[in-house]
Amino acid sequence: MKDDNRCHPFRDSHQDRTEALHVPDTPQTRAPEYRLAFADEDFLLRDELRPVRLQLELLKPQMAMDEAGIESTIVLFGGARIPEPEKKDTARTKTLADLSKYYAEARKFSEIMTRKSMASGGKHEVIVTGGGPGVMEAGNRGAMDAGGKSIGLNIVLPHEQAPNEYVTPELCFNFHYFAIRKMHFLMRASAICVFPGGFGTLDETFEALTLIQTGRMARIPFLLFGEAFWRGIINWDVLAEAGTISADDLALFRFVETAQEAVAAMESWEGKGEKRGKLPGR
Repeated sequence: MKDDNRCHPFRDSHQDRTEALHVPDTPQTRAPEYRLAFADEDFLLRDELRPVRLQLELLKPQMAMDEAGIESTIVLFGGARIPEPEKKDTARTKTLADLSKYYAEARKFSEIMTRKSMASGGKHEVIVTGGGPGVMEAGNRGAMDAGGKSIGLNIVLPHEQAPNEYVTPELCFNFHYFAIRKMHFLMRASAICVFPGGFGTLDETFEALTLIQTGRMARIPFLLFGEAFWRGIINWDVLAEAGTISADDLALFRFVETAQEAVAAMESWEGKGEKRGKLPGR
């Protein structure tokens, strides 16, 4: 974070926090109530302070990315369990081993898009992932292959490891609130690329599609890698035939197989930036 350039004459919070560490030791100063509110972790973690924590979790990454000059991002969602091709023998199932080709495609796609981003200053269409293993690792790794930066939006999980080693350190963030993490995924998104994955990937996919479907978010390229996988787990046509979605909703996304197909689809995407005024079929 950049240094604070203050223009007011008051003492700043850093000074008072330091001074408060050296007050005389008395029963009064040892009482939790005497602590400075903004430096009191126990106070900040109270249930009543949840609105403040939500705001802080929105602000910290926002400020860091603003200071880094990040204007727009390309979002990569996908499974944490998909191994790189060289390690597909370690996969838990044959299907996961077969899906390792999408690790390679995610890595290649991220490298291509990062090179394109760097050619225009590196502030637009920066790769962002969940910062974990699998497809997320491939996305950050491809950006590093290109010599560029990438973002990782990690979240605290009981079993989770450290962020993958390819995330740019100053653009690696940790979240407590899933909702705020999702906002940061989509606030700057200029495209969304979804690779095969599990519950988390499906959650992220359908939330983003719902925002676009309902006009709460502008249309952007929305690419699903691996048509056979996606058609195997979701019967899209049945949803449209049942009337629970409109047939027009099936045009909100496109299936691709390779990095090159994805790049071509993004360049030819129709309706980018448009918002629906009404929902088809309503």
